[in-house]
Amino acid sequence: MKGKVLLLEDDESIRSMIAINLKRVGMYILEVGTGEEALDMVDRHNDIDIAVLDIMLPGIDGIQVCRKIRKDRPFTGIIMLTAKAQEKDKINALESGADDYVTKPFSVAEFMARMNSLIRRVKINIEGVQTGVIKQGKFEIDENSKKFYKDKIEIELTPTEFSIVKLFMKTPGKAYDRNDILTEVWGEYYFGELKIVDVNVRRLRKKIEDDPSIPRYIETVWGMGYRWKEV
Repeated sequence: MKGKVLLLEDDESIRSMIAINLKRVGMYILEVGTGEEALDMVDRHNDIDIAVLDIMLPGIDGIQVCRKIRKDRPFTGIIMLTAKAQEKDKINALESGADDYVTKPFSVAEFMARMNSLIRRVKINIEGVQTGVIKQGKFEIDENSKKFYKDKIEIELTPTEFSIVKLFMKTPGKAYDRNDILTEVWGEYYFGELKIVDVNVRRLRKKIEDDPSIPRYIETVWGMGYRWKEV
């Protein structure tokens, strides 16, 4: 699997370990140790497929870099690295636009599983895959261009948000529990916390609902999960 990865990590040993393993699977790595260098790379390279960002840095931190990437390139995949295990830090990373996070210390196997899951969503260099257009009411998804529209106006989604809304729109009215969504979107062998589903759904609602506090399209199925309401 080919692709370009921005790797922001100030610990040289961790950065080297990640870079070696990504290079083994054919990824091209842009290695940086500061947020300032990362922002420079973002400005210079418009073809970054995945960004791996350490949160805790002096100066410009990984959260700031994440927000910049999300603003300029919504479909870039982002994984945050954090040494903090507190709930609020994980939520903060996801609310800032990250697709996933890995808490230090982590194993190579865990990290690569998270990368493989995200790469699948970003669909780096997959040739010959022809999909189509899905329409539900005022919404439309073009799977080939990875574009999402409401009332013919494009709404920019992250790779994970796009995968979730595509799952919902393909099966309107079907209730999915959080485990189902995690399996369908993140992959069968992904082991993560269910709150990652809730945060991504909350982000989606902010983008597509007329009033996110009273969702019309992504309904909550209490005690279970979510479903797309046919309108």
